[in-house]
Amino acid sequence: MKNITKFFTDLGIEETTVLAVLAAVAFFGLIFGAPDLGRAGVSWAILFLPAWLPLVLLYWLSKLWVFYVRQQYIAGQDTILLEIKIPRDIDKSPRAMEAVFSGLHIGPGEGTFVDRLIKGQVRPWWSFELVSLEGRIHFYVWTRAFFKEYVETQIYAQYPEVEIFEVEDYIRQVPYNPEKHSLWGCDFKLGGKDAYPIKTYVDYQLDKDPKEEYKIDPIAHLFEYLSSLKKGEYAFIQVMIRTNKDKRKKPGTWFEKEDRWKAEAKEEVDKIYKEATPTLKDKDGKESPGLPSLRTAQKEKVEAIDRSLDKQGFDTGIRGIYMAEKDSFKGIRIAGLTGVFKQFSSSHLNSIVPTGWFTTFSFEWQSWFGAKAQAAAGIFDAYAQRSWFHPPYDTPAYVMTTEELATIYHFPSRTVQAPGLERLPSTKAEAPPNLPI
Repeated sequence: MKNITKFFTDLGIEETTVLAVLAAVAFFGLIFGAPDLGRAGVSWAILFLPAWLPLVLLYWLSKLWVFYVRQQYIAGQDTILLEIKIPRDIDKSPRAMEAVFSGLHIGPGEGTFVDRLIKGQVRPWWSFELVSLEGRIHFYVWTRAFFKEYVETQIYAQYPEVEIFEVEDYIRQVPYNPEKHSLWGCDFKLGGKDAYPIKTYVDYQLDKDPKEEYKIDPIAHLFEYLSSLKKGEYAFIQVMIRTNKDKRKKPGTWFEKEDRWKAEAKEEVDKIYKEATPTLKDKDGKESPGLPSLRTAQKEKVEAIDRSLDKQGFDTGIRGIYMAEKDSFKGIRIAGLTGVFKQFSSSHLNSIVPTGWFTTFSFEWQSWFGAKAQAAAGIFDAYAQRSWFHPPYDTPAYVMTTEELATIYHFPSRTVQAPGLERLPSTKAEAPPNLPI
């Protein structure tokens, strides 16, 4: 089955479409290929219709109800956009940004059955955004208005020298116009299992706060790309996060639960140790396990996974868009956008890779009937609505830790000299306490 679906998906056909067609073929094959068996199955289904139909209807009605009340709840939330202006000198490592993300690891609103299924409440999510408007780089945080002061407090606690302003959404200032603009966009996903972290700032030794001349900030590549855009060009990157609450029953217990991603990470560690454990035989041929002998790559895997287990996990979704006026659109910018996270990839850990939207267009026939135009309008609308965890653009999320998030989104030190970085001319300072009143 996997080989069949892969054959068609390689041709650019959606997997869900392939599965639907295969199911239809199987159904009609049963009806016409084995008519007696097919008629018997239909007869039994009709006979027990009063038993199974109400259950099916109840299931789908409950789904529709939850969808409705959640959409009503989400639509009723006021949202705002905060812009963060950074000073000329930032001497803190990304660990400070990790503390900001840790402070946002909250999940109010879903505490009871009534909250979740009757009121339709959902836990908050945030969108951390890096934007280039014709080469000028901006830092934004999108949030519910209710959490404005809370978000500001988390940022000011670690970066008291920044300035935060509530601003109009830049999406309204540069709305996508298919008559005027060309657009390319994609989502990003993890290349491997959630249990394996990407290459983080700790791997780059930025956790040790080295001297400025010795710092190698991997995010510099991203800022250089954003700075390279010219007049009429725009790039939007958003990192949407919410507290991960996916749990599973802990083995050997009745009611105790554990974080699914952490449990799977521990299983990966056990698997690595098992692979590294030789089987020894005594003189009688009896087998027994020896001492594990980890290779270098295996040691790095175990150390990275163990470190991530001490971190908080977020459901994550990353989306990127390159848009330009038609006469300013440069195809080479697409390669730049899809490669902005390559420096965080590790061959034996994890990576961030492009997926969905325009990455699915590999054949000319896929452009027929306006498919690309629909994709352009769709991804821009998904970006503008900051929609990932819920309809209308419900997308599979993956888990990233606070350390990983701080690696791909933090305020750069002065070692990052991208020309598009607009910094405050000087840092803020408090007034002396002994001034006359």
